[in-house]
Amino acid sequence: MPTAILADDERLMRDQLRMRLGQVWPELEIVGEAKNGDEAIELVDQLKPDFTFLDIRMPGKTGMEAAAIIGNKSHVVFVTAYDAYAVEAFERGAVDYVLKPPEQERLKITAERLKERLNKPAGDVNASVTAMLSQLAEKIAAPKPKFLQWIQASIGQDLRMIPVEEILFFRSDEKYTCVQTDKFEALIRKPVRDLADELDPSLFWQIHRATLVNVNAIEGVTRDIRGRHLVMVKGRPEKLEVSRSFLHLFKQM
Repeated sequence: MPTAILADDERLMRDQLRMRLGQVWPELEIVGEAKNGDEAIELVDQLKPDFTFLDIRMPGKTGMEAAAIIGNKSHVVFVTAYDAYAVEAFERGAVDYVLKPPEQERLKITAERLKERLNKPAGDVNASVTAMLSQLAEKIAAPKPKFLQWIQASIGQDLRMIPVEEILFFRSDEKYTCVQTDKFEALIRKPVRDLADELDPSLFWQIHRATLVNVNAIEGVTRDIRGRHLVMVKGRPEKLEVSRSFLHLFKQM
């Protein structure tokens, strides 16, 4: 059986990649996972996988640095969030790439390419793509976005990558946080207090210790018979309570 390891500092991204690869290439055995480039290098030496999926930006050694050390020990597939740069650079190279979040149709193409290379020696990444990777250097070196750009959430047995601008509101529900879009509800384990620090405050307002709402989803504010202020959400029947400490947000409305 062909074998592979996955290296990404985000566990949910590794889980999603593992799941998608299992759908498009069931015969591929994922024999190990790494959280950074250093662990990936160790796993390649220990397990000698046919393929190594490397996130480009990880703590410690980056995917590019790890690939240079792995050399010709394993076929390298880079995982990247930078579409415009990756397509131009990797289409011409000896390695392949997967864009985040991994989509099933794109992984089918990757699987077919990797099957063709299965019985061929891995190319020397250091020699074959150094020039192309240098095109990515400025973009890769840039700091990660200050705020979350998408949310990884569970819907049944599936993981979904949800762009934050599509989320109407977050609301705590016992051990989980509900993520509500106009089409579905999902669950995450991250508490609202952490999300409040990681989301753009100009896009998401905290209106209660248990609730964050997308400013663009606010239809208006009303009061109930008890005098509580309630946010009306566009297209939704729910009304979200505003606690007194956050009423100042609506003085301008």
